[in-house]
Amino acid sequence: CGFCTPGMLLATHALLASEDADDDDAVMDQLAVSDEQEDLTIDHQPESTTATKAASSVSGPEEAMKGLFGQLLESMTERTEKRIADLLPQAIEKELTTGIHSAVKHELDGQLGEILSQEQLTTIVHPLLVQELPSLIRQEMAANEALIRQAVSDIANPAIKDVIDQSVRELAGAMAVRPVFTAHPTEAARRSVLSKMNSIATLLDQNPSAKRDRKLSEMIDLLWETDELRLGQPEPLDEAVNALFYLDDLFALTIPEVLDDFAHELKRIGIQVSPTSRPLSFGTWIGGDRDGNPNITPEVTKEAIVLQTGHFIRAMLAMLDELRLALSVSTRIAGVEKELVDSVNKDLELLPEIEERFRRINAEEPYRLKATAIRHRLILTQRRHAASAKHVPGRDYDSTSELIADLLMMQRSLLANKGELIAHGLLERIIRTVSSFGLTHATMDIREHSQAHHAALAEIEKVGLDKLTGVPAKTFNTFVAIRELIETFGPEVIETYIISMTKSHEDVLAAVKLAELAGLNGQIGYAPLLETVAELQAADSILDALLSTPSYRALVKKRGEVQEVMLGYSDSNKDAGIATSQWEIH
Repeated sequence: CGFCTPGMLLATHALLASEDADDDDAVMDQLAVSDEQEDLTIDHQPESTTATKAASSVSGPEEAMKGLFGQLLESMTERTEKRIADLLPQAIEKELTTGIHSAVKHELDGQLGEILSQEQLTTIVHPLLVQELPSLIRQEMAANEALIRQAVSDIANPAIKDVIDQSVRELAGAMAVRPVFTAHPTEAARRSVLSKMNSIATLLDQNPSAKRDRKLSEMIDLLWETDELRLGQPEPLDEAVNALFYLDDLFALTIPEVLDDFAHELKRIGIQVSPTSRPLSFGTWIGGDRDGNPNITPEVTKEAIVLQTGHFIRAMLAMLDELRLALSVSTRIAGVEKELVDSVNKDLELLPEIEERFRRINAEEPYRLKATAIRHRLILTQRRHAASAKHVPGRDYDSTSELIADLLMMQRSLLANKGELIAHGLLERIIRTVSSFGLTHATMDIREHSQAHHAALAEIEKVGLDKLTGVPAKTFNTFVAIRELIETFGPEVIETYIISMTKSHEDVLAAVKLAELAGLNGQIGYAPLLETVAELQAADSILDALLSTPSYRALVKKRGEVQEVMLGYSDSNKDAGIATSQWEIH
């Protein structure tokens, strides 16, 4: 036909083909169905009259083509218009959504910094924390009140309470915190300066007055005119004296109250802590750290321990004087245990140094006499150690446990004779403090470089023990000194030997071998010090090999199946930096 050319049909087909692939198949299916319908329409035309047949014999083919193409065009046009009508809102909606999304994102990005500023966050979060959070907590508590009550009821159940109490009791008994004074001579301050600064701090805490201000001015003037440094290089014992300044103050002012508060807090929840337990104690490397310090010899180690003991006894005498003043319990008013009476009589016999005056005026005050006897025995203990003399039973103290035994005897007698408040007061605080510090004030750790042990063993194998000289002899004699100190002061004087720069389990076994040659057999423990990154990374294999050695495992078993390990942050920090060091340690 004139208005329906093959080009128009192709153009229409192209328009339909521009839809997505899924729609193409649907359109072609619809065209096929339409063609079938057209064929059916043509085949079923009703028969016309003879005249009509005659006329159509001339124009029939052309009219049929016009009708067919007309219907096809009309059908395709309708479908196309309908499809366009369906797709147009979708396209507009999609475009609109994309535009809105872009605009909103741009706006949020532009305002994000302002919204999340500190001021905005404070404005938003603060009301939530002040108003909403408490309300929310109250709601949650109310919602879970029944569950909370049930939990409290379960805890109060005697069977569960016993289990909890036992667990807490075991944890409290096993608790062991030990701050350690390490050797840093470059940081040492003079005791004269420290004591004056302490005096100034004490005066500043007093109420202002003319008298206080005069003393304060005097002390400040003395501090200004005191040289902060000594002219000569400090020696190891000078460093030990500086550390003892802090230990003396801790003994007299801090630790008795800390341990007493700890015991009373546990008692408040029904748990008794033995006065001889050691939840807190102190350690020191000063006089024992010989790694890189040739000035630390076996003799210096012994002298440092004697110095520490002297300071402990001096601090203890002041505490005993307070106890003697307080314990004025008379046998005319309160009873006393025979055990204590017999002990006092023995003390008076073995200690003629006790003045006759005290024997006379305190004849009815056995607790005062016992405290006086303890005081004299402590003085004799200090003199014995200073002279390197032998222990005399009944006149001086052989160990911390012997001193504590005398104090516990006094406490038992008080408890048995209605003196509970006195027994659990000052006397118990003294027992806890003595248990914490010990006769030597602090437990000393010994440290030596791993290579020193290998060198000493090689020299012993070469020349024998009798002909050792120089550094190998000093290394070996350190173990001899440890044995002698334990024999003199008790097992708490030295408990751990540290092997620095441990690279394998053989480094620890070398130190153990030297200790055995010196006569030490399980009296001390051995702690590998893992310092560099490589050693920290190999910690598991080093310890596995060490604890797999039968002889060493037997030693660990002898010491309660406890293996101490030290992780060094200083050398690993220098080796790989702070971040890597901390990562490998943890």
